[in-house]
Amino acid sequence: MTVVIGRDHEKAELNRVMQSSHAELVVVYGRRRIGKTYLIRQHLKDQIVFELTGLHNESYDRQLENFAAQLKSQGGKQTSRPATWLEAFEQLKSWLKRHKPAKKRVLFFDEFPWLATRRSGFLSAFEAFWNTYASRDPSIKCVICGSAASWMIHKIINARGGLHNRATSRLRLSPFTLSETKQYLEHQRVRLNDFQIAELYMAIGGIPHYLQRVEAGKSAAQNIDRLCFRKEGLLKNEFMNLYQSLFENADQHEAIVRALASKHKGLTRSELIQATGLASGGTLTKVLNELVESGFVVEMPAWKADRKNSLWRLVDEYSLFYFNWIETNRMSGQDIWLAKSAGQKWKSWCGYAFENVALTHIPQIKKALGISGVLTEEASWHYVAKASHDMGAQVDFLIDRHDHCINLCEVKFTADPFTIDKRYATELQRKAAVFRQRTGTRKAIFLTMVSASGLIDNIHSQAHIANEVKLEDLFYA
Repeated sequence: MTVVIGRDHEKAELNRVMQSSHAELVVVYGRRRIGKTYLIRQHLKDQIVFELTGLHNESYDRQLENFAAQLKSQGGKQTSRPATWLEAFEQLKSWLKRHKPAKKRVLFFDEFPWLATRRSGFLSAFEAFWNTYASRDPSIKCVICGSAASWMIHKIINARGGLHNRATSRLRLSPFTLSETKQYLEHQRVRLNDFQIAELYMAIGGIPHYLQRVEAGKSAAQNIDRLCFRKEGLLKNEFMNLYQSLFENADQHEAIVRALASKHKGLTRSELIQATGLASGGTLTKVLNELVESGFVVEMPAWKADRKNSLWRLVDEYSLFYFNWIETNRMSGQDIWLAKSAGQKWKSWCGYAFENVALTHIPQIKKALGISGVLTEEASWHYVAKASHDMGAQVDFLIDRHDHCINLCEVKFTADPFTIDKRYATELQRKAAVFRQRTGTRKAIFLTMVSASGLIDNIHSQAHIANEVKLEDLFYA
């Protein structure tokens, strides 16, 4: 039996749509390889009565030929292709009228942007179909799906024409969490411990299509080596297609993520402009928003500061790993990664990569801290010393809580339990002191350690660490 791992929120929303007494227009989008098509086909397989998938880089004529073939294979009678998309949707309407069951029925349009070839009239024809026919039939649930995030956002979600405010449900599929990744791997009969899964996750992320290629009986390092460094590896050249398949003018998106990959703590908007040469204004805002919507980048607001001081961070694990390891690799042969992962560079890089994992698992961290029900804001904070006698400080991130507390979070990724020695204890104490002095906060400050292998219990950890979040906590559902 086919199983859809995770996606609990999305499955619940699709169930709501199917139980609705109104016509529904559901927009599903997300990055390439995220599992959009699989989710819809599997979860709604008993309700899909018509499915059409756009053809990549094919002509108007070929798209219409494909429509005719799909309609015929799913019960239609016509054998020749329609002359226009208006005619195509008239054919679909006629077929639906002849085959009107009592139950709810799903019309699934996959790779929707590929259907809308230039000057094809597809989008206006679909608008007319939805507004004059489908939206009036409570049995119809129309699902449109696409990987081209910028197109889906601007042409459908933020449409100003005939589809303005027509979407009744919006689902953005994100990568699997660590918990969902573990479930998926176990379903694939891949047995790895939490630390190995975290290592794998920091290289390829929670992308179902990538995880599907993980082989049982091999370590995280062996799988990374095979997927990312072998000539035939799935992810060796995946980056070449990733952004191009998602965005128009993808060179701008690639320029931004490349700049962010070079600065582990992130860049402000002005620093991004300087690093990329892109002009400030609407275009930069649009590109950044598209990267955020697609899950590649997050905006970390500077605590209690103007938005211009926000840090933009690249959090897509595969992109980070590609820039730092795959693109720069000059070695050939087998076991490349086994050699690289034994070096000091990998150990240093893991700290930053694990910090990003923590940032994408804030709900799990809050649950471990016992504050799931507390309103919070996550932010960056640093202070640059202004004089020789001054002290600067920086925390990995903070959680500002509405119960008058602040967690200053430090992240450590080590194979063995981390030891807080006297020197680091002094540094932690200084960070907390500088933070209170420079922010003037009157809230309680809790130094919080997020660690992969836990902490050594000693006088320094007891004296300074108020909360400890372990790797296993990030695997909460």
